Amino acid sequence: MSSLVQVALAETVAEAEEIQEILRSAGIAAELETAVDHHPRAVEDAPQKVLVDESDLDAAREAIESLTEPDELA
Repeated sequence: MSSLVQVALAETVAEAEEIQEILRSAGIAAELETAVDHHPRAVEDAPQKVLVDESDLDAAREAIESLTEPDELA
């Protein structure tokens, strides 16, 4: 079984969910994980890691690149 690897870093939960949907539409399962430790006084919309199975990494990158504008993902 392969491990999960980061394919993208989203600045907001909404952006992460958008990337996750792009991957889902390409048949790639993705999970979201908070990119920073949560602080009780921090805003809820923290940066998110988008994780995919290591075996799907190249396909995931291609799917994201083909369905997004170059300046949309930092």
